[in-house]
Amino acid sequence: MASSFLSRGLYSSIKRVIDVVVAACALIVVSPLMLLIAVGVRLKIGKPVLFRQTRPGLNERPFVCLKFRTMTEERDADGRLLPDERRLTGIGTLLRRTSLDELSQLWNVLLGDVSLVGPRPLLEQYLPYYTVKEHRRHSVRPGITGWAQIHRRSCLPFDERLEMDVWYVDHMSWRLDLRIIFATIWIVLTQRGAMPGENGALLPLDVQRSRSLIATATSNAIDR
Repeated sequence: MASSFLSRGLYSSIKRVIDVVVAACALIVVSPLMLLIAVGVRLKIGKPVLFRQTRPGLNERPFVCLKFRTMTEERDADGRLLPDERRLTGIGTLLRRTSLDELSQLWNVLLGDVSLVGPRPLLEQYLPYYTVKEHRRHSVRPGITGWAQIHRRSCLPFDERLEMDVWYVDHMSWRLDLRIIFATIWIVLTQRGAMPGENGALLPLDVQRSRSLIATATSNAIDR
């Protein structure tokens, strides 16, 4: 998709510059809010303030994704982490619903790990379960927000989410990115799809597709 005065190829070349300028300005503006969030997390949840997790980025190269912590490290008698819903705190729920836990990813943008707009970085453990087509989502930098995120956010089933990620890669343009950014602002303000529902489609991708492979193998064995 090419615009009348800024082709997709040219936009791809200057997108990194736009990311750096916007992220730097945004950090200056929201730094007081980020400081307030950091203090709240430190008081209500404890150290560390930031949650760090390795995720695949451009060309599937790993990077450390930064978020404000939303959960405690509570464990059971055997030392295993308790389920997420039992570790999610009040301030954590607020940060997730408002997407304020994502503000720290502006540093990832400055570091070149992430773009403002692109497919959301998912877990490394999902990589073996992507189709050949779905691997193409990593041909561009991942984003703080993306095409899939303005469609039901975390409530979107993985198959649809990954399909939308690839669609974005094929249609990336400055017009599309602006549309995604404005839609993201609206969704954050209205909190649509902020928290996933309780349904099987939202199981981790590796769990979903492992079960599917087992079911297919079982069915084939029965057919024989």
